[in-house]
Amino acid sequence: MAFLLNLTWLLPTLTVLIIMLLPRDRLALLRGVNLVSAVAVLALVIGLLIAYVVQGPDPAYATGAVPRLAFVSRFAWFPALGMEFFTGADAISLLMMLMAAVIAVCGVLVTWTLTDRAKEFFILMQVLLAGTFGCFISMDLLAFFLFNEITLIPTYLLIGIFGSGKKDAAAMKLNLMLFGGSALIIVGLCGLKVVGGSFDMAVLATSEAIAGNPSFQSWAFPCLFLGFAILGSLFPFHTWSPDGHSSAPTAISMFLAGVHMKLGGYGCLRAGLYLLPEGAEQWMWVFLILAAVSVVYGALIAMRHTDLKFINAYSSVSHVGLVTFAFAAMSLTGLRGGVLQMLSHGFVTALVFALIGMIYSRTGTRDITKMSGLMKRARFLGVAFVLAGFAVVAIPGTSSFVAELTIFVAGFADNPTPLRLICAVACVSAVVLTAIYVLRAVNQVVHGPGDPGQLAPMTWAERAPVIILLVCILGMGLLPGWLIAALDASLDPIIMNMGR
Repeated sequence: MAFLLNLTWLLPTLTVLIIMLLPRDRLALLRGVNLVSAVAVLALVIGLLIAYVVQGPDPAYATGAVPRLAFVSRFAWFPALGMEFFTGADAISLLMMLMAAVIAVCGVLVTWTLTDRAKEFFILMQVLLAGTFGCFISMDLLAFFLFNEITLIPTYLLIGIFGSGKKDAAAMKLNLMLFGGSALIIVGLCGLKVVGGSFDMAVLATSEAIAGNPSFQSWAFPCLFLGFAILGSLFPFHTWSPDGHSSAPTAISMFLAGVHMKLGGYGCLRAGLYLLPEGAEQWMWVFLILAAVSVVYGALIAMRHTDLKFINAYSSVSHVGLVTFAFAAMSLTGLRGGVLQMLSHGFVTALVFALIGMIYSRTGTRDITKMSGLMKRARFLGVAFVLAGFAVVAIPGTSSFVAELTIFVAGFADNPTPLRLICAVACVSAVVLTAIYVLRAVNQVVHGPGDPGQLAPMTWAERAPVIILLVCILGMGLLPGWLIAALDASLDPIIMNMGR
């Protein structure tokens, strides 16, 4: 089973080699290989998740403050630095991988009609997938960091080559800001290595040298947490996100907002809160304020825009800010809500970006002031856009409702400080702002009085990702019980460390 876990990043790597050997004019074959690879990884992740839920973690990782890992494998990789290739997965990792795999399949389908430099696009997309899955299964922090850096290279090229608008500037800004975050992360990781003696997450989580060193945690925590929070587009380091999302091709916007931004929240949880909880207690009030500002600011700026991509990009800044706010509560409910929000927002924002791409390909514009009456000519697209709007607003029955309700409960629970209470009220108020810009966009695009004229019919490759993502959103919203049970068991070691 450990080999199957590693296949989740090895298979995209193998796919890169296969695509490189195929002639570029065999578009059907290139698309088929790309799709088969993405579906195979999705099937692998589903199988691993089912096995984890049924069997639980490996006995060596079933108790104490170590991660609740299964499918563990390790071997010496860089002995001079004490670095191992240490992989494993708990429920948090597997659920994030499930989200990534679903969005990957949907992204492949969305690009089904791509003809211009399709071979290069598919190669870069598979490299991005390999790096992402490598991040989620790496329990050695240096390996996690290296896989994260791998994802930046194809992201830059996919936006710079295949994007639109000010794509060169957007790609450059994205990489410069994320490399800045990486610089902070590597400083924190070096500190962990020197003080804790390892990059092994299981070793560091139980290290007395780290637990008994608050002065070290006081500078290492902000380095790691802020470095990863930049990847999660935390205010005021969010500016790479709207430009990158608006310039990227549809499939990459889906993956960038749906998955890549979540690597930031995932890193904040794994490396920041889990390993350096005493540092978190010292600094979390700062990130609490920044998170509340992100939530409100993102919603306010989304209200100002008329470009659908910018609206959803700033909406993502707002909704991912809720993840940081949830983590700042430093409670089981808060951590649970933060992870649920990462999963929910991944599905929702991927759906919205997919629909925006489909609308743009038919109308030639993303400006809502120039669109009207979509429901008259494209009922499937119109209904899907309305349902996506419901999910963004967090209507009951959607995944967003489960996640955001959990976060708001965490914000007001456990005798909150006046600061947390103020920030919680601000975040709740953003729900109203979200409803304003979503309903405005839906009303104008779908129900406006105009007639968009004859539109191209929806293809199977467009309908399939919409249906898949809607099923995930509604499934998570209507049946969250098993998800929460699996998450809570994997969050226990983090809560244990917070209470030490």
